[in-house]
Amino acid sequence: MAKMNIVLEEADETLFWLEIIKEKMWIAKEELETMLKDANELTAIFVSSLKTVNKRINK
Repeated sequence: MAKMNIVLEEADETLFWLEIIKEKMWIAKEELETMLKDANELTAIFVSSLKTVNKRINK
């Protein structure tokens, strides 16, 4: 679970930096939108996984 929390933190930080890149327009918008979508999907998967693990532990 600790490792999953680290993964979630790293995914969140990746989103943060992608937003900065978007604001600075360092990468083409089309390419960046794909990265943002992927990063958001991965973050959602990690959050869901952590919620599932927490429910199982707290039973």
